[in-house]
Amino acid sequence: MNFSVEGKRVLITAGSDGIGKAIASAFHGAGARVHICSRTLEKLEKCAAELPGLTYTVADAARWEDVEAVFRDVERKLGGLDFLINNAGIAGPTARVDEVGVEDWAKTIRTNIDSQFFCTKLAAPMMIAAGGGSIVNLGSTASLFAYPFRTPYAASKWAVIGFTKSVALELGEFGIRANAICPGCVEGPRIEGVIEREAAKLGQTPAEVRDGYLRQTALHTFIDAEDIAGMCLYLCSPMGAKISGQVMVIDGFTENCHS
Repeated sequence: MNFSVEGKRVLITAGSDGIGKAIASAFHGAGARVHICSRTLEKLEKCAAELPGLTYTVADAARWEDVEAVFRDVERKLGGLDFLINNAGIAGPTARVDEVGVEDWAKTIRTNIDSQFFCTKLAAPMMIAAGGGSIVNLGSTASLFAYPFRTPYAASKWAVIGFTKSVALELGEFGIRANAICPGCVEGPRIEGVIEREAAKLGQTPAEVRDGYLRQTALHTFIDAEDIAGMCLYLCSPMGAKISGQVMVIDGFTENCHS
């Protein structure tokens, strides 16, 4: 089985911690040339120290001007692009729809789906010039089910699926694949914050909310960032050469959410 990405050029948004850092580490370990972006210089510098040869740009992937700067750096430092991992995302507010702030809604949409459009728009010409490539967009199990009290997040993540499938059809003739990964609850500070806010909203304890999430999955488990990184690597490697327009769910099998 050929999982080699040796010498390939990859951009990972929000790549300095959490899921993004796990993805960067996986590609770096597999011999790829890795460029990441993040809003925090200190985190980027730490990643560069831990992963020799990694390059980076301080940028907010939800801002068009910042994304333009990222791709200028990618062209200058990598000379082109083979893979794009659209990882940037935020949890958004926890509130009933009529209580959601207009700016909270807009910020969630900008970060979770506008960023994917911005990066894909600029990555596509580079991948066409390279003779093909792979785009992986991070969705969520919230891309598949109703998610009460999280409408901005759910709307943005459902949008990821339509965007991904459409891009796969548009760019397939150039040898460019596009797929979405939809994780369940990923261990880490973000899901803990979500659990705490949902517990407060529902009048439950965080432990009760966490247990409810676990009971929704067949394997009664949360997901590790490395699980997602492994799937990204698979989809970009020769093993994923015939996979495009697909939704890869990594969640321990959630039959339904919040039903």
